[in-house]
Amino acid sequence: MILAEGLVKTYHLGESTIRALDEVSLEVRPGEMVAVMGSSGSGKSTLMHVLGCLDRPDSGSYHLKGEDVSTLPPDGLAERRNRRIGFVFQTFNLLPRMSALENVEMPALYAGRPGEAKGLAESALRSVGLADRMHHAPNQLSGGQRQRVALARAIVMDPAVILADEPTGNLDSRTGQEVLALLEELNTQGRTVVIVTHDAEVAGHCRRIIHMRDGRIVNGEG
Repeated sequence: MILAEGLVKTYHLGESTIRALDEVSLEVRPGEMVAVMGSSGSGKSTLMHVLGCLDRPDSGSYHLKGEDVSTLPPDGLAERRNRRIGFVFQTFNLLPRMSALENVEMPALYAGRPGEAKGLAESALRSVGLADRMHHAPNQLSGGQRQRVALARAIVMDPAVILADEPTGNLDSRTGQEVLALLEELNTQGRTVVIVTHDAEVAGHCRRIIHMRDGRIVNGEG
């Protein structure tokens, strides 16, 4: 599903050069649930941006479902991102003036499927237990419900991979466990899930843990 080899990504801050990814290689097989752990500055967020087609590496290769996407132009990355990857963020990233249903419809609209968007969004919201909250705005929902909306948006296009960046970071422990249970359920349904986290308890829900430090994988690769 994911095959990255020798990924390098550098950033320039004034006269300093930061090597955020330093020859990173990893494989995530179809149906795996994997955690990427590391402290702030370890490179885990940069890795997620590359794996999520939000950014390109300076060098190295990244194959998603057998296709080398590391050299695609921005519009090509956007198309793969929309159709193959579902994102869940710590801050939910919901549009405040839109209902839950309208937020979840967005990926289908961007994919040029307006006629199917409402039906796909309704099905996704039902699957995360929000059938009775479809027409509520984000500010009318609890934190856990907002993250469920984000999960529904992530799966509405039936992506190959779900990338979750600190998905419980803004939730209390009980609600966080509920969100992790939903991610585990999606994984048992066959979806590949990658969770980026600094929390060992969150990582413990995954079958494999990849540890990063100073832009490198220090164990868990394979």
